[in-house]
Amino acid sequence: MEADLVERVREFNRFYTERLGLLTDHYLGRDRPLGSSRLLWEVGDRAAVRDLRERLGLDSGYLSRLLRLLEEQGLVQVVPDPADRRTRIVEPTAAGRRERRILDERSRDGVVALLGELGPAEQAELVAAQGTVRRLLRLASVTIAPVPADDPRAWRCLHRYAAELDRRFPGGYDAATLTRPAELDALWLVTERDRPAGCGAWVRLEPGVAEIRHLWIDDTARGLGLARRLLRRLEDDAAGQGVNTFRLGTHGCLTEAIALYRSSGYTEVEWYGSSPYNQLCFEKRR
Repeated sequence: MEADLVERVREFNRFYTERLGLLTDHYLGRDRPLGSSRLLWEVGDRAAVRDLRERLGLDSGYLSRLLRLLEEQGLVQVVPDPADRRTRIVEPTAAGRRERRILDERSRDGVVALLGELGPAEQAELVAAQGTVRRLLRLASVTIAPVPADDPRAWRCLHRYAAELDRRFPGGYDAATLTRPAELDALWLVTERDRPAGCGAWVRLEPGVAEIRHLWIDDTARGLGLARRLLRRLEDDAAGQGVNTFRLGTHGCLTEAIALYRSSGYTEVEWYGSSPYNQLCFEKRR
């Protein structure tokens, strides 16, 4: 990686944080920094402490300090969940709800003022650039890696994959047809900020030939190009173990999957195997 690229990103980060007033202890002119202001917004009407920690990617100790600050300011209260006393719930007070409305108003006013200095074309360019930055930063936070064949996170993804197919296929989908762990040559998991976001696997059919199975990306992570990236990782993994021919099958109603396979170099072949769901079969050679 070129050192200049690193320095340009660092310079942008410094400019962005200063330009939007993220460095001050009085974010949007109020009596707290950005971190606690953002946390107050995320609490909404009610939120579990565990969910806040996972959603914002915060360390438990740091989250506790932010919540204590908001409690001291009379903006939230942290109480046991009546339905599960082991779970702590954060609720805004009346003052907290008023403060959130003020923060919303000031944030909108600030954006209006910022965009007001730009013409319509420049406004559209800025919003489009923000979309690109967001997409690429999300991609940079995604990990695609092999996991044990019985990994519980991956199997939660596989069962969500099966549930989606059951909804989409005219005749439904039987989750019992998922490939058993003992039959998998490799199982891969996609995670975004430690949250499972997809899965895929391959099995060896015969020497030099493997089948890609159960390629799935969670709907919250679609549109980032992760399915193509995962497919390529599965191919590379199998190729490193002596595979030079890749096969896969899919249902005719999965038009997005069919488009992905064709654009990734797969060509349609005669039906193989025994899966009743593989209405179309594809093959690719390296």
